Amino acid sequence: MELSINGQIRQLPDEAVDPAMPLLWALRDVLNLTGTKFGCGVAACGACTVMVDGHAVRSCVMPVGAVRGHAVRTIESLGRPEQPHALQRAWLAHQVPQCGYCQSGMLMAAAALLAKNAEPNDADIDAAITNICRCGTYPRIREAIKTAARELQPLAARRKATGAKA
Repeated sequence: MELSINGQIRQLPDEAVDPAMPLLWALRDVLNLTGTKFGCGVAACGACTVMVDGHAVRSCVMPVGAVRGHAVRTIESLGRPEQPHALQRAWLAHQVPQCGYCQSGMLMAAAALLAKNAEPNDADIDAAITNICRCGTYPRIREAIKTAARELQPLAARRKATGAKA
């Protein structure tokens, strides 16, 4: 099975992947992309959130066969250690991570939100970020998203003016 993962075409061996296998397990166990976490297995917590064609999806319940022909992005594509994404910088500045387990899914959900809404308010954030943070850092998450949005706004305006995609 061929998939587009983080901007690259990746081949998954047919003997290793059943199309009904959750995307989460294909990412973690077959492709060794372990940044996406298992939390609940029923799409409730959001630790497994990735983006498919720019939309936040819970990979624990998304069959890998359903993402053929679609662009999948995981936390591994969000930034690099030497050049973190604006959300990752804001996460650190606002001291969002506590235990850290939900962070990859939370960041991917936030990235999907900012790709669609360059200036989210609290209601927009609350509606889009349905991930569970057991440490309860929701106020910090909201502020970090707003900080990243302000940093990304000039980039979003340039993309809009030129018609470029995020």
